[in-house]
Amino acid sequence: MTPFAYSFRRSPAGSKECSIVTSSLPLPAWLSRWFGYRSSPPQNPSHIIWLWSFIGAFCGTAVIQAVFEQAQYFVKRKVPTIVASYGASAVLIYGAIEAPLAQPRALFGGHFLGALTGVIITKLFQLLPTEERFDDLSWLAASLSCATAIVIMQITQTVHPPAGATALLPAIDSEIRGIGWYYLPVVLLSSTLAFTVALITNNVQRKYPAFWFTPNKLVSPAEASLVGAGDTKSLSNGTSTSSSLTPEPKPVLVSETSSSV
Repeated sequence: MTPFAYSFRRSPAGSKECSIVTSSLPLPAWLSRWFGYRSSPPQNPSHIIWLWSFIGAFCGTAVIQAVFEQAQYFVKRKVPTIVASYGASAVLIYGAIEAPLAQPRALFGGHFLGALTGVIITKLFQLLPTEERFDDLSWLAASLSCATAIVIMQITQTVHPPAGATALLPAIDSEIRGIGWYYLPVVLLSSTLAFTVALITNNVQRKYPAFWFTPNKLVSPAEASLVGAGDTKSLSNGTSTSSSLTPEPKPVLVSETSSSV
C-alpha cells in the first residue's frame, strides 16, 4: 500500500498548487523521518534554521576531515584532508536544504561527474611532452573541465554549483592531480559522509531531502481530489477531465485503499 501526502503551497502566479509526495519505504514513522518523510513539512523560526545550519556544516566538514586525516589508508595515499568544493556544498545541504541544487541526486551526481570530467581532461593534457608545457596550459584544462562539467550536469539533471570547483581541482591543484583516478572514490566517500550528516542534523527539526531523485509532481488541489477518490491513473498519465474535478479539498493523507481528512 503506497501512501500519498498532500502539501499545498502558493505558486508564483498566486494560485494554489498541491504536490503529491509518494513514500514506499517499509519503515516505521520514527525511522522514516530520518530519510525526510513527513506527513507535513515542519515550520521553523529563523533562529532554528540558523542553529541547525551551523551544527550541520560544522559536523559535516569535521567528519570529512577526521576520516581523511586520521585514517592511515588515506594518509598513505596522500589524499587531501578535504576537497575544497565541499565547503561550498555545505552551504547548500545544510543551509539551503529545500533547494533543488541541494538534493541527493545533485550532490552525488554533480560531484562525481565533475570529478570524472576534471580527471579525464587533465589526463589528456598531461600527455603534453613536458610538465612545463602542461603548466602553461593548465588554465585551458581547468576552463574546459569546468565548462564541460556544467553541460554534463545539465544533461543529466545533476546541477550542483560546487561541483564546478570539483572539476577544476585536478587541473589547478597538484595534490589532487597527484592522486589521479583515486580522486573519484574520494569524492564519492566525501559526498556520502556529508550526506549522512545532513540526514541526521537536517531531520531533527527540519526536513531533508525534499526529494531523492526527481521533484514532487505539482498538481492543482482539484486534481489532487482524484487521488482521494481512488483515481490515481489519470494523475499518473498527467491527464484529467473537468467533470471529475471536485472543489478544492483540505490537505489530507490518503492511501490507495482508504482516505482520511
